[in-house]
Amino acid sequence: MPHGYPLMLDVSQRLVVVIGGGAVAVRKAKGLLEAGATRVRVVAPGFHPEMPPQVERVVATYETKHLDGAQLVFAATDSPAVNEQVARDAAARGAWINRSDDGERGDFATPARLRQGEVIVTVSTAGNAALAAAIRDDLAAKLDPRHVKLADAMKTLRPAVRNSVADPQRRAAILRDLASEGALHAVAVDNLREWIQSRYPDLKF
Repeated sequence: MPHGYPLMLDVSQRLVVVIGGGAVAVRKAKGLLEAGATRVRVVAPGFHPEMPPQVERVVATYETKHLDGAQLVFAATDSPAVNEQVARDAAARGAWINRSDDGERGDFATPARLRQGEVIVTVSTAGNAALAAAIRDDLAAKLDPRHVKLADAMKTLRPAVRNSVADPQRRAAILRDLASEGALHAVAVDNLREWIQSRYPDLKF
């Protein structure tokens, strides 16, 4: 890909098709399931023993019809010719395609990923997967655990702020406070809710 626009994509209700049944396909399938995907179809004549049982397995050599209804497609076979055909078929259907053998020729790439609780950090380095993984591991060693606790707490706090405070500027101010050093200290001593409510008594939890 000559250009890349980073985003987080909800795959929970999208049909995702992985063509290939080897170790690469296993990694793609596991990553999708970890991200909340519930409709993952894997097409291959045979499957690696670590292929997750939650996926829909189609035992077959690739045919164009296997992409019917797909919004995301991973071409993960060991055949460049098959991957090229999958890419062409996906493009014809308007589906996004990722090629495991040639990331530059797909619509999207899967970066190195670090996930701790609700914190997700991704790293992309122009196709150098080993470098991306090294940077990810370095960042993992430096990640402040208080940030992880704070991100987890925001699952309940952010809806409370949204439902309690009508003024958008005041909401923004509260959310900025919830990203401050004071919030980090409060979450470290399990006192975050009391801390933010002392600053904003109108908040209702």
